[in-house]
Amino acid sequence: MKVLAIESSCDETATAVVEDGRVVLSSVIASQVEEHKLYGGVVPEIASRRHAEAISKITAQALLDAGCTMDDIDAIAVTAAPGLIGALLVGVNFAKGLALKYDKPLVPVHHLRSHIASNYLTSLDLEPPFLALVVSGGHTHLVEVKSYTDYNIIGCTRDDAAGECMDKSARTLGLPYPGGLNLDREAKDGNPQAYKMPHPHVEGAPYDFSFSGLKTFVINTVHNCEQKGETVDVADMGASVINAVVTCLVENTEKAAKEFGYKKIVLAGGVSANSVLRARMDDCCKRNGFELFMPELKLCGDNAAMVGAQGYYEFMAGRRASLDLNARATMPINEEF
Repeated sequence: MKVLAIESSCDETATAVVEDGRVVLSSVIASQVEEHKLYGGVVPEIASRRHAEAISKITAQALLDAGCTMDDIDAIAVTAAPGLIGALLVGVNFAKGLALKYDKPLVPVHHLRSHIASNYLTSLDLEPPFLALVVSGGHTHLVEVKSYTDYNIIGCTRDDAAGECMDKSARTLGLPYPGGLNLDREAKDGNPQAYKMPHPHVEGAPYDFSFSGLKTFVINTVHNCEQKGETVDVADMGASVINAVVTCLVENTEKAAKEFGYKKIVLAGGVSANSVLRARMDDCCKRNGFELFMPELKLCGDNAAMVGAQGYYEFMAGRRASLDLNARATMPINEEF
């Protein structure tokens, strides 16, 4: 079964053709990173306009690369939530147009479910149930994946997501967009113990996350040094921030795995590309006898192949959308369209 997938939740316009939820026949991404660098972050209006300009062309390219026509496509999957509402609407409306014109089933897909599904493309033997840590610029979740379409949230962030903390810290330290990626690069030679960071936790909620205090610590430290005419060692501060964030992520995941009896741990989301997180999670799983699954680096960021993977399982579970499907800026991972 071939699924044509469309992703436009933020600043990457992406299309792909995926077969049986596991095989990527094509994957095309039109990136806007260079343009958004001018502003130090994603500008939603610009992102929406660029999606509208690129989506038709890259869809045609994805079909061409896969050696397919629309006649070969069995279903159309599209990211419908969560994300930037204007950006999402471009993809959703384009997908609805294709579904109407070619009389194809339309399958709405949750963005975070797609990130988890990126692991199905990397590890062909991976099957639920497992425990997933989903970490991105806007989300930090610990999720029980009971089946391909059944999820239970164990913990989530109460304020800033892990990726947002890293991005804002990078910006405060003068690093260019994308902040998290450049912070990871800059911190490789830094001392993770150079700065004594606050240890975030949520009272009474052992699996929830809170990263706003870390971000505030970086901002205040940098401003205080500037007022005194001192300088902050960017590599050391970057390494200290990443160490604090990763420690919280790994500790909560380890506690949850032991509490709920999971031996399979899945890492997903844009921050799953972070080198420190990958190494520390690997160490944690080896120490506890857990099996760790991580997406290929090229599948960590937003892409349509992961949408096609999850779209296949949503289709097989009978999930369909009518042509009145609307995008949603926010939506829990365990909620259905």
